[in-house]
Amino acid sequence: MLKPPECLSLWNIKESKNGILNYDEILTQTKAALELLEKQNPDKILTLGGECSVSVPPFSYLGHKYKGDVAVVWIDAHKDLNLPGDSYEGYHAMALASCCGLVDKEGIAKILPYHFSPKDCILVGVRDFEGKKERLEEIVVSYLSPENSKAPEKLLQWLNNSGKSKVVVHFDLDVLDPSELVMAVGVVENGLKIAEVLNLINAIHANYELVGLTIAEHLPRVAIKLRNIMRELPLL
Repeated sequence: MLKPPECLSLWNIKESKNGILNYDEILTQTKAALELLEKQNPDKILTLGGECSVSVPPFSYLGHKYKGDVAVVWIDAHKDLNLPGDSYEGYHAMALASCCGLVDKEGIAKILPYHFSPKDCILVGVRDFEGKKERLEEIVVSYLSPENSKAPEKLLQWLNNSGKSKVVVHFDLDVLDPSELVMAVGVVENGLKIAEVLNLINAIHANYELVGLTIAEHLPRVAIKLRNIMRELPLL
């Protein structure tokens, strides 16, 4: 695992003045992350915080390190399969597509050491398709609805069929039902319970080698609101 002082943030991805994504800045940060990973040469990677694109460099690194013997479990309320030209072009919404080498093919995709095949990726708990549910069929990515994600059997069956011995897991906090935790950037009703997500990840760990885990979109809304309230109070 990377030592805390050498952890790298990919949060500050900016857009240009005309609203178009600044791929040059994303490319620079992706290169920096990959250089750090290559220097440290970790066998397993835990990534905490940031938006969904923080999974792209470590997952690609691990896919290359283990010569493709890695399945991707993407636990998220959203599909993260947007492509350039879609109505919403935020890179975090393209994160899984980028892991598959489908974004900025002459830039970001070219420097990623490994591109996952979409057939080796599964979306778990997805319920907000952002108007592009057909993208799942276009790219051929498997998915489990929240109802089919409450127990690990269907996920384990998919993993068994994948033939992979290692797994990377992306856990976006917005997959959780807001009645359990409102922490992520997005808030989507009818999600999974904390215990259900923990059960899924622990079941993966019990049956496969878990080599990568991301916990993404930590946004402490209550703490931010409390800070803003305190700023307006006397003597604080």
